[in-house]
Amino acid sequence: MKVVMINGQNHKGSTYHIGKILCEKITQENEITEFFLPKDLNHFCTGCLACIQDESKCPFYNQKKVIMDAMEEAEILILTTPTYCMAPSAPMKAFIDLFYQYWIPHRPRKSMFLKKAIVVSTAAGAGMSKAIEPVKRTLKYWGVPNVYTYALGIQAGNWEEVSEKNKIKIEKDMKRLSEKVKDSKVKQPSLYIKFMFNLMVKAKQKEDYFSDESKHWKEQGWLDSKKPWR
Repeated sequence: MKVVMINGQNHKGSTYHIGKILCEKITQENEITEFFLPKDLNHFCTGCLACIQDESKCPFYNQKKVIMDAMEEAEILILTTPTYCMAPSAPMKAFIDLFYQYWIPHRPRKSMFLKKAIVVSTAAGAGMSKAIEPVKRTLKYWGVPNVYTYALGIQAGNWEEVSEKNKIKIEKDMKRLSEKVKDSKVKQPSLYIKFMFNLMVKAKQKEDYFSDESKHWKEQGWLDSKKPWR
């Protein structure tokens, strides 16, 4: 079972360690591909809109393609972000911005409608749910139907300072979560996502066939009643 873990910070802190424990309970080490932000994508979106016309025109396309190719091959995506100021880390937010062309209104990827994903966030105190929400929203708009979350206030500044009691709790939580994710079937998209997709079908049908986004939808067969989900 292939897993891609995208870490919202370079250092291997508490959030990273929890994500890694989860990965290793889901699959074998040789089936895990890891990316670290900003090391593996050290850019902010410039708002040039080049990706809307042609995704390969993005000035950061080569780095983005490596990550997207890995995500497309994976069955499960794990996105981890520490909580900074009750929000995701700046590198994770930059990642979200740089991949917005894959949202349903633009160039969604068929594979995303068939995946499972988990978002993990920790904080010394509070704010984890606020850090998770933008990441979860992005996964939803990519079309991912199974999105799970794990948030924990660890009352510590780093992994070494996390109490033994909390580490035992994390081990148990990750065992339960890994089993839940592995045993679950890929769901149908929510009614909202289906509504959004069908709304965009109508919008793309009205656009010129040669408009870049409409062409993408036409090539997928989505303008001819095909759906990206089973």
